[in-house]
Amino acid sequence: MRIIVLLFSLVVLLFSIIIHECAHGLAAERRGDPTARMEGRITLNPIPHLDPIGSILLPGIMILMSLFGAPLFIFGWAKPVPINPYNLNDPKRDMMWVGLAGCAANFGIALMLSLLARILITGPISLAAVVLFYGVSINLILAFFNLLPIPPLDGSKILTGILPEHYAYIFSRIEPFGFIILFILLLGGMLNFLFVAVARLAALLTGMPFYF
Repeated sequence: MRIIVLLFSLVVLLFSIIIHECAHGLAAERRGDPTARMEGRITLNPIPHLDPIGSILLPGIMILMSLFGAPLFIFGWAKPVPINPYNLNDPKRDMMWVGLAGCAANFGIALMLSLLARILITGPISLAAVVLFYGVSINLILAFFNLLPIPPLDGSKILTGILPEHYAYIFSRIEPFGFIILFILLLGGMLNFLFVAVARLAALLTGMPFYF
């Protein structure tokens, strides 16, 4: 059962990050930038979106670790959709909405899967219930993690759109160090509270026991 859950979770992760990126592209297109459409990135075909590390290597390592007793947890990312801010009607404001679109897509998927779980799962805990629980968890993690105001995550674009020009410029200067900051936060366990909170919220939404 664990292997089946892992495989289903991997499929859910793959298409969740693809929908996340497509949402960015669609939001940019609505605000004047057709770059993602022109480069064939607004598609559910996984091939154009695959990132060697975030879509294949990292999820693969997490699956192997889970098979050897590590907690069941899968995370990853796709290649960012190309966006040319100079094509946008209002680059500063529109990039904020482009950033929000991806997170909103994952929240939407999480809510739909939660509703599906509430409708379909009425008896004892089953394989379908566990798969839906992890599907909700994966999308909540993608949404909340990307909302962190650290470049290159979507939260940094949202914060830049809110801040006055002067402070937005100062904030943008940390962008070269964004991955280092994220690595330190993850390695130091400083984001563990986020993963626990997501698990609790997924359990609340689906009606599943928290210990899964």
